[in-house]
Amino acid sequence: MDAQGRGRAGDIDPADQWVLNPHTGEYELRLTPSAPQSGVPGPRRSTPAPSRSGTPAGRTTAPVAPGRDVPPPRRRRGAPPEEPLPGRRGRRPVKKKSTAKKAVLWTGGTMAFVLIAAAGGGYLYIRHLNGNITSVSDDGASTGGFQSDKAINILLIGTDKRTGAGNESYGDKNSVGHADTTILLHVSKDRTNATALSIPRDLIVNVPDCPTTQDDGSSKVIPGSENVRFNTSLGQDGRTPSCTVRTVTELTGIQADNFMVADFNAVKTLTTAVGGVEICLAKDIDDKDSKLKLSKGKHTISGEDALAFVRTRHSVGFGGDLSRIGLQQQFLSALMRKLKSNDTLTSPTKMLKLAEAGTKALTVDSQLDSISKLKDLGLELGKLNVKNLTFTTVPVVDNPTEKVKATVVLNDATAPTVFDMIKNDVSFTEVKKKASASKSAEAAEDAARLKGTKSAASEVRVRILNGGAAAGSAQAELEYLQNEEGVLKSENAGNAGTSLAKTTLEYAPDQADQARRLADILGLSGAQLKPGKSVTNSQGLPTMTLTLGKDFKGAGVSFTTATKAPEGVQQSTADKVECAK
Repeated sequence: MDAQGRGRAGDIDPADQWVLNPHTGEYELRLTPSAPQSGVPGPRRSTPAPSRSGTPAGRTTAPVAPGRDVPPPRRRRGAPPEEPLPGRRGRRPVKKKSTAKKAVLWTGGTMAFVLIAAAGGGYLYIRHLNGNITSVSDDGASTGGFQSDKAINILLIGTDKRTGAGNESYGDKNSVGHADTTILLHVSKDRTNATALSIPRDLIVNVPDCPTTQDDGSSKVIPGSENVRFNTSLGQDGRTPSCTVRTVTELTGIQADNFMVADFNAVKTLTTAVGGVEICLAKDIDDKDSKLKLSKGKHTISGEDALAFVRTRHSVGFGGDLSRIGLQQQFLSALMRKLKSNDTLTSPTKMLKLAEAGTKALTVDSQLDSISKLKDLGLELGKLNVKNLTFTTVPVVDNPTEKVKATVVLNDATAPTVFDMIKNDVSFTEVKKKASASKSAEAAEDAARLKGTKSAASEVRVRILNGGAAAGSAQAELEYLQNEEGVLKSENAGNAGTSLAKTTLEYAPDQADQARRLADILGLSGAQLKPGKSVTNSQGLPTMTLTLGKDFKGAGVSFTTATKAPEGVQQSTADKVECAK
């Protein structure tokens, strides 16, 4: 190792020092006999931040000198000892793993989204990578870290801060670093699919009050702002990434498990590390603002050209930020495909470069402040197939209060459905689900409750209890049922004695037809219908009981989670090659 810890001594390429360990089936970095002691500097942090993550922290594989802990070749009796050859590892034949299996072991988190991929991909690299990582507090804004048995939500933030060589020439060189590009990456609980939700920087939002940890360790609450651009959730008034996390939670109802931040250098270094990314243009582009000049067709870009590509907006689409988001999604899809390609997975040199570039490009929350933690996350995300990674954008419309259109607001007709699908772990792509026999039987039983005759709405008799919804919800739902749906035999019965996560409807067997009608009106699932007994209402008549749970979203809002994105919502998958228009 040289003084900078780059993993190169003399004329030895680090790629030649990776050797397959037959006992583990994994590749390890073996140093030469002339350097038995590690020349790798330790992590820069003196004490690692405690982890709140539910996942066990992985262990970093330390370099092992040749021959250590590995039995030497058997020699004939009486023969003189032989010096073991470099890279020889024992005498028992080892069953070869498939290329795909080796790739997973080799890279760990190569499938982890963009920056995660680069960091996770080098998880077998030596400890000094920990020293590359910069971490900041999440200030209690996140869930405390991803868990291996739950869905994962990672907030990826690209800032417009002009740090790094050559970047001061782009736009505002004095930028404090706003949230210029923000993506909420949701990975399903079963790891079969993922959704990457882009959040427009010019979306009008409310930024909540934000407790932050200052450089001196003290705490400070930065006051929130109403009706401001989303990008001001970072950098403005000293806001930290945790403020962006809180803003996303308020906007979508989805709380991130972790966050990662990168500046302009990340795009340049990562694309260079993989040897360039292939993009496609449907027309010639000559954008003086982003400094991108490319002809129509396919190009392999890296470094400055890659940065110019993701910054381009005036020469594509409608020339605004939404058009640039589409371009960035195409770029990220191309990068994902390159990261998953055999050209990358089977190249030790590229993986080492990715590990260096990824860890240096990252600023992560304190729950992801080591290679072992990034590796654990990468292994989870590495189970995903790119064909089931969907890119989409928060549905928006032009701000109606502006004469000159410069900002956007939520599309109230479609955005809630998109948020709800992500919160309920619904895939945006068709994914085959593996169901156990018991779950299949249970699902069939639930579905059966919805089948059969339905009474008229005027014959439905129900009392409504509030069992965990916001104050006033029972009365609001009552008014909706009576005024909009004709369920006149209904009444507000006040608060329930218990709090429920899910809304339920309990009914007697002879009220099943009424229950099916009310389920149809409210969008209740078969699982929410609870056959039981009726109660007596204020008029002394038997009635069903509807108990509103914490899942109640508002009067008249269906309880059924959408199974596909609303019509008109833009989406694409990472396995498809698209040409920028």
